[in-house]
Amino acid sequence: MNLTQILERMRHDKAFSANITHWHVIETKAARYAPFPEGVDPRLLEVLGRKGIHQLYTHQAQAVDAIMQGKDTVVVTPTASGKTLCYNLPVLQSILKDPSSRALYIFPTKALSSDQVSELYEIIEGAGIDVKTYTYDGDTPPAARKAIRTAGHIVVTNPDMLHGGILPNHTKWIKLFENLRYVVIDELHTYRGVFGSHLCNLLRRLRRICAFYGSSPQFICCSATIANPKELAEAILEREVALVDDNGAPSGEKHFIFYNPPVINRQLGIRKSAVQEAQTIAGELIGNRISTIIFTKSRLQLEVMLTHLKQLVKTRLGSSDGVRGYRGGYLPTQRRAIEKSLRAGEVVGVVSTNALELGIDIGSLSACVLVGYPGTIASTWQQAGRAGRRNDVSATFLVANSSPLCQFIVQHPEYFFERPPEYGLIHPDNLYILLSHIKCAAFELPFRDGETFGGNEITEILGFLEEGGMIRHVGQTYHWSDEEFPTTAVSLRSASNENFVIIDITTPQHRVIGEMDRFATPMLLHEEAIYMHEGAQYQVEKLDWPEKKAYVRAVDVDYYTDANMDVNLRVLDIMQPELALGEEDAVDHAWGEVAVNSIVSLFKKMKLDTHENLGSGPVNLPETEMHTTAYWACLPAPEESGLTREQTQLALVGMGNLISILAPVTLMCDPRDIAILTQIRSPFTRKPTIYLYDAYPGGVGFSEKLYQMHSTLWRQALEIAKNCTCLNGCPSCVGPDSDRRVTITMLEMMLGDRQS
Repeated sequence: MNLTQILERMRHDKAFSANITHWHVIETKAARYAPFPEGVDPRLLEVLGRKGIHQLYTHQAQAVDAIMQGKDTVVVTPTASGKTLCYNLPVLQSILKDPSSRALYIFPTKALSSDQVSELYEIIEGAGIDVKTYTYDGDTPPAARKAIRTAGHIVVTNPDMLHGGILPNHTKWIKLFENLRYVVIDELHTYRGVFGSHLCNLLRRLRRICAFYGSSPQFICCSATIANPKELAEAILEREVALVDDNGAPSGEKHFIFYNPPVINRQLGIRKSAVQEAQTIAGELIGNRISTIIFTKSRLQLEVMLTHLKQLVKTRLGSSDGVRGYRGGYLPTQRRAIEKSLRAGEVVGVVSTNALELGIDIGSLSACVLVGYPGTIASTWQQAGRAGRRNDVSATFLVANSSPLCQFIVQHPEYFFERPPEYGLIHPDNLYILLSHIKCAAFELPFRDGETFGGNEITEILGFLEEGGMIRHVGQTYHWSDEEFPTTAVSLRSASNENFVIIDITTPQHRVIGEMDRFATPMLLHEEAIYMHEGAQYQVEKLDWPEKKAYVRAVDVDYYTDANMDVNLRVLDIMQPELALGEEDAVDHAWGEVAVNSIVSLFKKMKLDTHENLGSGPVNLPETEMHTTAYWACLPAPEESGLTREQTQLALVGMGNLISILAPVTLMCDPRDIAILTQIRSPFTRKPTIYLYDAYPGGVGFSEKLYQMHSTLWRQALEIAKNCTCLNGCPSCVGPDSDRRVTITMLEMMLGDRQS
């Protein structure tokens, strides 16, 4: 059966269609064209003509025109709409006109930079022009680096290499910085929260070095659809940009299906496993040789699903090579091999985390299965855009899990289809982030008295660094004097730049099979954990925390492991005084700095097929600590509310569940950007308290926004609790472990709607 026949059968299958909450069809859209701008080099026109490109899509023509007028530009169109040509054409034209001209391409990942540069090579080789293009990242051989620094017309890199390899060594890159004409920033929508805040500071350092060498580059940004592309680009670049968002590319018919697994326990609001239902849908698609990508929420989900699909494919097709896994933690050579197999059509299905969400070319796929809501509207459209890239009929299945946010989305399809995608928010002047980059900037070039950084007056910060012995003030200049190399202590993507290496010791020839970041390691690589890698199972024999190595041995067992993390929070400082809100709001709330301590203390063994709990064991690992910012709200104590301690605890759980639905939607951020902790008697407030904290060191501004919209937030929570149709608590409101009536009572007390 082809995809159209499968969709038709699903639509008329009563058992399947009973679980569909919404079936959305996006009609075929024809392309809109515009001619090439005047003056484009004939060699470029000829090679593009051989590739079948005889005219531009309207958005490509608008972008090229704006760039050639010297405007900083952001191009915002869907996946596979030809954004790459928007910057390749003006950059190549500039270099052909002036061979001394240079360009810097910045992609968020090494995989994406490697993928995109191959398309650029095709144009350069096809046109027979002398434009030297190189990728400069951690995989670049040392022997090639010198040639790239002196001869590269276009240098393709990622933020991490720009931060740690290029800017600190700018004296070796004089040719680049003296002649830098264009800076291209692709996948701009990924630079939100902490990553975007770091990028803004990174570009401050870049512009400072360019100014030192006498250049002032023009910026070209490309992004998938987000609500505020112009605002985000201007926040990151700190200058005005021209917006191009009228997409002229064609698209085929797209089906978007919201599938909510059947309820198996109505009283508790428990549904059938999203992973198992997604497996069934993906299995039917792959079994009919429909090229399919399955996006999972975690490494563990990926490996569990991959194991089942490999078995299914082996049964139906005779070989399990038709299904592959793809995620961070696989070695680069392994990921490149999988990408190549996908482009060649050798793989029918791929199970991925969001590692394949970005625009890596993986060929033509027809279907996409999402195991749970990806967390944002923008990410959902980006993942769905991986299917139907060749303008044929395509389908995306969003298989809901029991999480509150996921249930909210599938039961309110109008929210997803009628509202704009999320806003990209950054907070570059976060003191933790700003201080890190001022250290790096001082190492790169001395600061002069009165010099600002990103418009910030930094004399006080420089004085603080001088007191710490990191810089010296000589005459009117601050010089770096510390022995440490400052960039090594700054991770652009997380609180830590430490990765653990995973070593397979099954055979005497030990080999590295993967890596994992420091914060995921306690959950997934503790001793006795079952680590799953491309469907194969390994037991962790030893975790060497000081040396950052995990030793694993191949096993064949019918269970996986899942760890529990205990979190404790201490208030360090109140930045906004705690306020009693009087008659309208009878609850105190505050915003301040906190220390969050977390430790993994226990793991469970779960059966692969039924997910039954087979037992548990202890985990002995050190505690981690993070300083961040938090918003907190205090509830009436039992003696004030008239509720029992047990009822107050249930209300706390219920309110925490409601906030986990509302906060990401209200802030338009990724649910992983914030975390929630409830305490029945907080050591700091001495009352029942709910804390919402930024999940990044130093905070990114989310908790402060929640503090500012305190009353609105809890009003919305009360509305959701009252309007839910469940018996007395489900994942879509207060959660199955709470009490909806008690939670409503507590919310009404908080908001002054009920007399205590």
